[in-house]
Amino acid sequence: DFLHLSRDVDTLVRGRADYLHIDVMDGHYVPNFTLGVDFCRALAGHAPGVPLDIHLMIENVDAYVPQFACFRNAMVSFHPETSQHPVRTLQLIRRHGARAGIGIDPGMSFETVRELLPECDMICVMTVSPGYAGQPLIPHTLDKMRRIADYIREQRLPIESEVDGNVSWQHLTSMIRAGAQTFVAGSSSLFEKSGALARNIRRFRAICDTTTREAL
Repeated sequence: DFLHLSRDVDTLVRGRADYLHIDVMDGHYVPNFTLGVDFCRALAGHAPGVPLDIHLMIENVDAYVPQFACFRNAMVSFHPETSQHPVRTLQLIRRHGARAGIGIDPGMSFETVRELLPECDMICVMTVSPGYAGQPLIPHTLDKMRRIADYIREQRLPIESEVDGNVSWQHLTSMIRAGAQTFVAGSSSLFEKSGALARNIRRFRAICDTTTREAL
């Protein structure tokens, strides 16, 4: 709730959120406009103990990396198809002090980004087309998540596996079982209108803990 932003951020901090995820959209790479550097600065100042997870869904990404990678402990991810030289972009993010990640559009295969993984700290599998909240999950993306998680484990790569898109009560368990470690939770779970945010956080963590124990 942008009219009560500090209240909701405080609730997330008390609920031990691992990141504050910010979708940055420019109206070109995706047909939507959202948040920017000033918003990130406000969040970083209000909740300095929680790293920002900045998801750049923008074109001309290299021009904006210095502005977003300067926040303490930030994770900055982008979509490789927005960069002519994605390895160089990953190195640029790290050079400016942030950890570096890539987002994989539902139409992009794991094989097209596999050579980038040694340069990554995080890989984010999009289970919906980027740009809007509230979309249905695209089923084949869970199999892609599973193959990526298996590859990371087999190669012993120090990479965090993130999933973004319809991280809902319905799909959360399947996402955990597919190997996701970090979840971008939005309108279909944490911010679902029928429940209070604090209660939804507790419910979300309980599902994660229970499913993880069952998998061991």
